Amino acid sequence: MKKNVMATCLLLACFFGANGQNKLKGIIVGDDSEKPLQGVLIKIKNTIKNETTDLNGYFLIKDFQNGKSILEIKFSGYETQNIPIELFGKTIDLGVITLFKNLSEDQDLSLITITDDELNNDVSSADNISGLLQSSMDIFLRTAAFEFSSSFFRVKGLDSGNGKVLINGIEMNKIYDGRAQWGNWGGLNDVLRNQEFRSGLTPSDVTFGGLLGSKNMNTRASEQRPGTRVSYSSSNRSYQHRFMATHSTGTLKNGWAFTFSGSRRAGNEGFNDATSYNAYSFFTSIDKKISDNSSLSFTGIFTPNRRGKSSPNTQEVYDLKGIKYNDYWGFLNGKQTNSRIKEVSEPILMLNHYWDISEKTSINTNIAYQFGKIGNSRIDYNTGANPSPTYYQTLPSYFLRNEDYRNAYETQRNFLNKGQIDWNRIFDANTTNANTGLENAYVLYEDRNDDKLFIVNTILSKEINSHILINGKVGFKRLQSQNFAEVIDLLGGDAYLDIDPFGATEDEKQNNLLNPNRLVGKGDTFKYNFNLNSTIISSFAQAQFNYNKVDFYGAVRFSNTMHQREGLYKNGGFSETSLGKSKEQKFTNYGVKSGVTYKITGRHLVDINAAYLTTAPTIRNTFSNSRENNNVVFDLKSEKTLSTDISYVFRNPIITSKVTAYYTSIKDATEISFYFADGVGGDNTAFVQEILSGINKKHLGLEFGIEAQVTSTFKLKGAASIGQFTYDNNPNLVLTTEADTESLSAGFIDGYKDFGEANLKNYKLAAGPQNAYSFGFEYRDPDYWWLGATVNFFSNTFIDISPLNRSKNFYLDDDGLPFLDYDKTIAKELLTQEKFSDYSVVNLVGGKSLKIKDYYLSVFATVNNLLNKTYKSGGFEQGRNANYRQLKEDKSLDKPIFGSKYWYGRGTTYFLNVSISF
Repeated sequence: MKKNVMATCLLLACFFGANGQNKLKGIIVGDDSEKPLQGVLIKIKNTIKNETTDLNGYFLIKDFQNGKSILEIKFSGYETQNIPIELFGKTIDLGVITLFKNLSEDQDLSLITITDDELNNDVSSADNISGLLQSSMDIFLRTAAFEFSSSFFRVKGLDSGNGKVLINGIEMNKIYDGRAQWGNWGGLNDVLRNQEFRSGLTPSDVTFGGLLGSKNMNTRASEQRPGTRVSYSSSNRSYQHRFMATHSTGTLKNGWAFTFSGSRRAGNEGFNDATSYNAYSFFTSIDKKISDNSSLSFTGIFTPNRRGKSSPNTQEVYDLKGIKYNDYWGFLNGKQTNSRIKEVSEPILMLNHYWDISEKTSINTNIAYQFGKIGNSRIDYNTGANPSPTYYQTLPSYFLRNEDYRNAYETQRNFLNKGQIDWNRIFDANTTNANTGLENAYVLYEDRNDDKLFIVNTILSKEINSHILINGKVGFKRLQSQNFAEVIDLLGGDAYLDIDPFGATEDEKQNNLLNPNRLVGKGDTFKYNFNLNSTIISSFAQAQFNYNKVDFYGAVRFSNTMHQREGLYKNGGFSETSLGKSKEQKFTNYGVKSGVTYKITGRHLVDINAAYLTTAPTIRNTFSNSRENNNVVFDLKSEKTLSTDISYVFRNPIITSKVTAYYTSIKDATEISFYFADGVGGDNTAFVQEILSGINKKHLGLEFGIEAQVTSTFKLKGAASIGQFTYDNNPNLVLTTEADTESLSAGFIDGYKDFGEANLKNYKLAAGPQNAYSFGFEYRDPDYWWLGATVNFFSNTFIDISPLNRSKNFYLDDDGLPFLDYDKTIAKELLTQEKFSDYSVVNLVGGKSLKIKDYYLSVFATVNNLLNKTYKSGGFEQGRNANYRQLKEDKSLDKPIFGSKYWYGRGTTYFLNVSISF
């Protein structure tokens, strides 16, 4: 009642205010403290006019269009207010406006943590974009973030690198592969709530954006909600426990503002076996108001984390051990010890200057420096047997192929009883070697990337008049990346010989001919050692136009990119191309995009966007085998992308809905894979680098989202995505490997062999479920508790195919002629792309918020996959059976030896969060 009376009074004030220049002013205070609130967003809807309140809660908006409109008052943690206004040359003093505490606001804050563990998955086929979408108000995109992401659904079938993630206007996507490393700011949910998300091609004030849009997270201390918040979370997804505390002072009388946050996430085991989690997060932000028009802000982020990885497995392994099985670990001294640990420790330092040159012009200048390391551990072995418990010669299928049922039975029984890495055997082998004067059979090492990244940019925003806004940005990035392998544990031995045991000659075995047959110990660099350097200079300009019936925009982007490798080792297999600096690889790129929104009525809108852009290859896809040589992908080109979409939006007091049709064409893409191939050029074997270049892809489909506010407390919601994501041509396939006698017999010349076209056209891309549907409800009680449930259905999920098997290598014998027994009908069956079974999952969510004196308590819980549905979320064909004869023989077995490897979705999981703020 109190809020209704206030809104009515404000409306009357708008009608009967004094004549004069269009101005709106007022003071915003909080109902909990009745103190002024700084940083409250004051916006006139459907215009570009907006302001934020100052230290005293005061705001002033002037020089805007006459007529009726809606004034939106929005501040994190408080209920948003919408006040109707009507101005014709008037000055309106709204007086003191009270914002009311939103006791249910913690629901969205807790939802962010649902995907916190998902975002750390570094396997490309399990890549998802839930972190990018979680702040979106779009019905469909929120469903994709919170309902579809656990199935590794990709919006429009696109990789997350197509979405740009920024902190304070600084792009955080990695130069190496184009993706954001979400672990760099994991566990800092409290201070990352101030987010601006722009979906798809729609314009952003701070970046040109990507095909999936952009997110800018504002960490300024002066714009954090003052107060203290403490929370505890429990989960069985990746970490088991999380403690988090945050304190913000708000802006003090002397112009300073401080925010501090920290968290601890830990767990001995997530959903998969032995996937330990150990992470700390530290954050500080300091603001200083230099003058009324200028302020300086510092942000420091440090989130060191270690987590155990889990393995993809063949169906044979899953059938024996279940979907939680992980082959990367074994018991050591009675403790689960994972051999594959990912460690990320990359502090971020930022300095941001904000300068309002005038009421209509502002400049934001940003400097950032990120440094540290990413390490991925694993076991290496020169003379020992493969330690993997799922090595093909230690599984029943290996013996069943030869009808050796006795050994198959014994192997199966041993795998069921043990089936993990035998750390004791590894230590025994190394100890025995040391006692006899021999070097280690095994060693535990880490693949390291030690990066130093420097970024500087300046962003200009200029309001020409009440209809036109201009944005511009210039930026510079410089990456220096050290890449090497480092011994982290000798596993009971004395030293390890730094050689490649697969080399054919003594020289070819040397990882570094400058220091041959070197014995290495803990902390030593070995195997490979090189630097990667990149420089990117970029700019973008954008104009946004806003009128009563139509809004439109146009934007352009230019960039210049340089990549270079510098080898520090002279590799024996590539003695002529491994040492020293490579030729600089330079790319000049551009992008243009435009869009228009036509407002048929206030309830019916049509939105159209289109873009054409070129993108430089990432470092990962520039060098064919950067660990060993300077070789560049042949005929390397920038990707070319054409994308367009059209949306219809309908909204009334009960229903809000949106339907979007989209089309995206990507051309001249490059993909590089590494694997051990059998049957290359006949019956030859080789460890190869597979370079697929000139790839064209086609993404088209429909997206739909709807919400119906049936009553004031009950809401129905639904979403659907129907897509088709395919290869659109037959790209070129090249294999490279070491230039030795074995590769020569397989038809390689100087370690290089061109296999021509790979027949991939119309095969489906491995992009998660291509069709996804969701239906659910949400009940919000006036007493601040809520409950929701959704049913989600997924279909058309396909395996990642092997391009080599779709090339001429598949049907040609070592004499260059087709296999005599080649049967096209059988070959077609062998090469049919596997489609996973359709499945559905049920998710529940609920919570309660309450106020106890000056304390706000929130309890939130969610259960995913309530019915414990088992489903494949992704997978890939192994490259071991590279020709018709071998693949036919393997697939004829009940249990293929080199069958496809899969990832399974998690079973029933939960997340519980309890927080208190004051």
